Amino acid sequence: MTQQPGVPSAGLARMHPAYFALVMATAIVSLACELTGLHSLAVALLVVNIGFYPALWILTILRVVRYRERVIADLHDHGRSVGFFTTVAATCVLGSQCLIVGQNVTVAVVLWIAGIVLWAALIYGVFTILTVQVAKPTLAEGINGGWLISVVAAQSVSVLGAQLASHLPHGEGILLFSLAMWLGGGMLYLWIISLIFYRYTFFTMQPSDLAPPYWVNMGAAAITTLAGTMLVAAAPQSPVIAQILPFVRGFTLMWWATASWWIPMLLILGVWRHLVRKFPLRYDPLYWGAVFP
Repeated sequence: MTQQPGVPSAGLARMHPAYFALVMATAIVSLACELTGLHSLAVALLVVNIGFYPALWILTILRVVRYRERVIADLHDHGRSVGFFTTVAATCVLGSQCLIVGQNVTVAVVLWIAGIVLWAALIYGVFTILTVQVAKPTLAEGINGGWLISVVAAQSVSVLGAQLASHLPHGEGILLFSLAMWLGGGMLYLWIISLIFYRYTFFTMQPSDLAPPYWVNMGAAAITTLAGTMLVAAAPQSPVIAQILPFVRGFTLMWWATASWWIPMLLILGVWRHLVRKFPLRYDPLYWGAVFP
C-alpha cells in the first residue's frame, strides 16, 4: 500500500480503538478544575480537548480508509473491540465539558445526540459480532477491565442527558431516558464485573494480565455514581424519579461504595505488578483510564 506523506502509517495501523480515552481523561480533569474554582485551567483544557477530539476522528477515519482490514479485525477481537466504546464516552464527556465549562448548550446537545447514536450502533454491533463469531478466546484471555468501557459509555449518555434536561423542552422524557440508561448500564456493570472478578480470583494471574484497563473496574462504578447523583439532583423535574428517589439514592450510595472499594485494591495490584514482579512501566494509551477515578 502506498504511504501518504506526513502520515505515520505503522502507528496509524496499530492505533488502539480506545485512544478516545485521551479526550475522556482531559475532560474529567477540566471538569474537576471547574468545580474546584480553577476556571482558567478548566477553559485551557477545554480548548486542548476541542483539538484532541476532531484529531482523533480524523486519525480514526484515515485508519478505516487505509487499514480497513485492521479495523475489522479489531471489531472481532475480544480485547480491542470494546475500546470503540471510548468514542461514546469521549463524545458525551466532552459535551459535559462544553456545557459546564464552556456554557454552550447547543454544542452539548449535538454531542449528546451523537453519543446516543454511537452508543446504539456500538452496543448492539460489537456485542452481536462477539456473540455470533465462531472462534472465541477463553475467558482468561478474552475478559479485561476494558469491557467496562461499555458501561462508561452508557453512563456518560445518562450524565449528559441529566445535565441537559433543565435546558431543553420535554425534560421529563429526557430524564426518563437517562434513568433507563443508568439502570441498564448498572446491570451491564454487574454482569461484566462478575466475570472479571471470577477471572481474577480463579485463574492464574501474570503481571502482563493486569493490563491498564483494569483501572476501569473503578472508573465505571465512579461514573455510575456520578450519573446517580445527577438523577437525584434532577428529581424535582421528573415525577418518575421522584417516586423512586429513595431507591436511586440508595443505589447511588452502593455504586460510590463499590468504586471506593476498588481504589486500594487496584493500588495493591499495581504495586504487585511493577514492584514485586518487576513488570516494566511503559507508555500505553490505555493508561488514560487511570484518570477515571
